[in-house]
Amino acid sequence: MSIGNIYRKIYKKNKYLFYISKYLLPALLFCVFLSLAAFIIFAKDLPRPERFTEKQFVQSTKIFDRTGKILLYEIYGEEKRTIVPFSTVPEILKQAILATEDSNFYNHMGIDPRGIFRAIMINLKIKEPTYGGSTIPQQLIRSTFLSNEKTVSRKVKEIVLSLELDRKYSKDQIFEWYLNQIPFGSNCYGVEAASQTFFNKPVSDISLEETATLAALIQAPSRLSPYGENKDDLLTRKDYVLKRMREEHFITKEVEEETKKKEVVFTEKPVQIKAPYFSLWIKQQITDKYGEEALMKEGLKVYTSLDWDIQQAAEKAVKDGIERNKTYNAYNAGLIALNPKTGEVLAMTVGNGDYFTDPYPDGCAPGVDCLFDPKYNVVIGTKDNPGRQPGSAFKPFIYATAFKKGFNDRTIVVDELTNFGVWGDKEYIPQNYDGLFRGPVTFRQALSQSLNVPAVKVLLNYAGLDESIKTAQDMGLTTLTPPYGPAIVLGGWEVKLMEMASAYGVFATEGLRIPPVSILKIEDQQGNVLEENKKIPQRVLEKEACRIVNDILSDNDSRAPMFGPRSHLYFENYQVAVKTGTTDDFRDCWTIGYSPSVVVGVWTGNNNNESMIRRQPAATVAGPIFHELMEYILSKNPVEYFEKPLNP
Repeated sequence: MSIGNIYRKIYKKNKYLFYISKYLLPALLFCVFLSLAAFIIFAKDLPRPERFTEKQFVQSTKIFDRTGKILLYEIYGEEKRTIVPFSTVPEILKQAILATEDSNFYNHMGIDPRGIFRAIMINLKIKEPTYGGSTIPQQLIRSTFLSNEKTVSRKVKEIVLSLELDRKYSKDQIFEWYLNQIPFGSNCYGVEAASQTFFNKPVSDISLEETATLAALIQAPSRLSPYGENKDDLLTRKDYVLKRMREEHFITKEVEEETKKKEVVFTEKPVQIKAPYFSLWIKQQITDKYGEEALMKEGLKVYTSLDWDIQQAAEKAVKDGIERNKTYNAYNAGLIALNPKTGEVLAMTVGNGDYFTDPYPDGCAPGVDCLFDPKYNVVIGTKDNPGRQPGSAFKPFIYATAFKKGFNDRTIVVDELTNFGVWGDKEYIPQNYDGLFRGPVTFRQALSQSLNVPAVKVLLNYAGLDESIKTAQDMGLTTLTPPYGPAIVLGGWEVKLMEMASAYGVFATEGLRIPPVSILKIEDQQGNVLEENKKIPQRVLEKEACRIVNDILSDNDSRAPMFGPRSHLYFENYQVAVKTGTTDDFRDCWTIGYSPSVVVGVWTGNNNNESMIRRQPAATVAGPIFHELMEYILSKNPVEYFEKPLNP
């Protein structure tokens, strides 16, 4: 039977069926054919949805304090992201996003015809763009694999991949990827990074009004930024999110109205760095080891040694001290606190604590000699400028060398005007700070009162120049370079504050040295430990020599004739060993002190080496800063005492 006869029979029985079979059905088949052809053409070069399971989302590196609770610094490239599991995201946030972005998400098959129709209406200016035309799978596909260009081919690709994505994975899995992938502006990708950036809290802790604000940002992250000129539009959109949540029966009318009245408080800055001098030092260390790209993409978690409470107290002490010291023309200071038993750096700060100070405090520009250069970390120094002269703070290394050779604190040395001969190109005839000479004094008196002439005699006649240099180097000083001379006992060679504090820690531990530790542990984004601090102390000095130094430097009665009975070096009810150092030209003032469990080192002066005025000693300039922080730390810990020497 011919096709014509078949159509005639159909027409006789049912003319409507005839029209359907002859015209509509072929048209439908043709459309299906075109759709399949388009699918093949556009899909053949598309990325596979399976790549979501293979994909490592770009994550930022995070630097934490020792507890892992305080985020000091987040390092990221173009994407700041922290992956969180689906269960961590509050249900109320999921509901807010569903209400405004894809209310039919759990029912459709990856695309929503109603949404597509709505998008067409919006493009034709018939409908306002209040909520999205694209489904969550479509938005996820677009942000991961495709561009935002508005072309037919891109839209077809988006639909094809969305259908495949929905077919292969569960709704919750797709939603989890979406929550960790979508942009929120300010380089934030994913809900955790957005919550931390805008509200300074984990996403699990955000309130309903903050939840609605995050959901509001998704529509136009850049335009609706809370730090831009359209903040009011963002808050209006936030109220719309609450309205949609009520319409979808996620919240009640009463909750909606009550939440609309609540103020949304944003963090002041989208980027914050706590303890900047310490954090940037950490960044440099991990950059040198893992590379810049790894820091910006691989989601490392760096747990540092920093104690946030001590750090805040240190920043306050230094900032207050600088304000006082401007009277003496001293505009900068550096401070480090560490645990001598572990080497762990507990605090580090410079100047007013703000690395990003702008303009420079004294009006100079970068690269020009400045009283205070906020970009220079005087605690660790640089290759171009390794350190500062320590003055008399160097003397304990000399005396420790003499004690190591069998001398003790009762050994007598004569304090008198002495010509030590020609060193370099001139005679060396040192003076004491007060210009006086005391005749015969014990090593205890000479060190505790920081007498210069006896110190040079101890160096040359008892300890030995080469032996003393070796002691200092064994204890951690790396910047001492020949030729050496007797002026080294008075701090004539440059050192770094961090190394000086660490070296003093050897006295606190009775001869055990452990280099400064700043990183406790580094994990990758899966939680695997990449490295962990396992440094072991090494003995570099005899116990007895250390105990004698500790006993002398903590002897307030012996120190009193020079410093007074209640100076900034004295701590009532606590035993603290401490030494000051002031250079001859008053360019550098140091105070370094310690108990058995903490060392605090302070330097004060100017970056450009300009001398201080009014010729104030270190106990007056650096001492108050040292005292404020050391007193704070001592008050938080049990009272400890040094072991007495065997033959006091």
